[in-house]
Amino acid sequence: MILPGITNKTVLAESESQDCIRLIDQLATTHHLEADEYLYLLDHMGPFEYAHLREKARRLTDSIYGKQVFFRGLIEITNLCAQGCYYCGLQSNNQTAHRYRMSEEAILATVAEGYRLGFRSFVWQGGEDAYFTDERLVKLIRTFKADYPECVVTLSIGERSRESYQALYDAGLDRYLLRHETASPELYSRLHPATMSWENRMRCLRDLKDIGYWVGAGFLINPPGQTNEDLVKDLLFIQEFQPHMCGIGPFIPHPQTRFADKANGTADQTVVLLALVRCISPEILLPSTTALGTVDKEGRSKGFAAGGMVVMPNLTPPDIRKFYEIYAEKKNWGDEAAENVRKSIETVESLGYVAALTRGDHASYKEK
Repeated sequence: MILPGITNKTVLAESESQDCIRLIDQLATTHHLEADEYLYLLDHMGPFEYAHLREKARRLTDSIYGKQVFFRGLIEITNLCAQGCYYCGLQSNNQTAHRYRMSEEAILATVAEGYRLGFRSFVWQGGEDAYFTDERLVKLIRTFKADYPECVVTLSIGERSRESYQALYDAGLDRYLLRHETASPELYSRLHPATMSWENRMRCLRDLKDIGYWVGAGFLINPPGQTNEDLVKDLLFIQEFQPHMCGIGPFIPHPQTRFADKANGTADQTVVLLALVRCISPEILLPSTTALGTVDKEGRSKGFAAGGMVVMPNLTPPDIRKFYEIYAEKKNWGDEAAENVRKSIETVESLGYVAALTRGDHASYKEK
């Protein structure tokens, strides 16, 4: 079991509680802990210490970004995928999935609608679909940059060669999201087929950063077999690699995968890791994810309270959005884009934050 003190709402002995508070304060100040110190926190932290951690993480966020919540318009461009990740509903051997691919014209038309609604930052996300060659993507990126020079796009379409990443960067792409899923090679091998490797995932991330991208990583909370020791590896990876963005979301089972009967991660488990990552990397861009709101109706607000400050309202056309089913029970399948945006802005502002439909730059941003 990961985070037993959070799951069981454990009240710690005074000495253990003081040790946890000391480590949290040290992390929020120095942004660095050793492996055994992270493990102590994950093994012992209870509700009191969790509240202290959330407060520290939110204060760090406020000191850099204030109460802003950055909005990014999500466009799910394809649900075709050559990979077979065991936890994902888009895996290539899911014969029940209704597959789709947006045309380049449809993608740009959706961007135009998002721009009209106020978006200046977009995320194009999809499975590893061979249709999207470098040639097609370079043309798409150049068209986007020419039509919307004040806007940015983050691409998230999986593992590619260094040469491919370089070509897309040279075309004007400057952000790429590739979740590492876990920094434990052993857990990675249990969650993926033998055709995929942890080493290649790490190679991709390091290539992206070396080329000059803003890089997004990210990991799952409570997939089958995960331990606190695995989570320590994730925290050490974030501490060393220092990605610009990090998506942290609870595992949610999909009925057409081998993990259909496994328990999902919880919002509180996820928020602990979100807050720890904020303390490790105060400037990092952290989403309060749709998955958090799926497992807990208060999940999004819990994420904001612990340092989350990015949301991605779904702009994908409603007639195909329901087919992008990485996990079960995704929210807002049928809403029009404008309705998704309205609901998201209302939610953010009702919680005391400021909806920022801007580029949503990392604090270290310098124009390339």
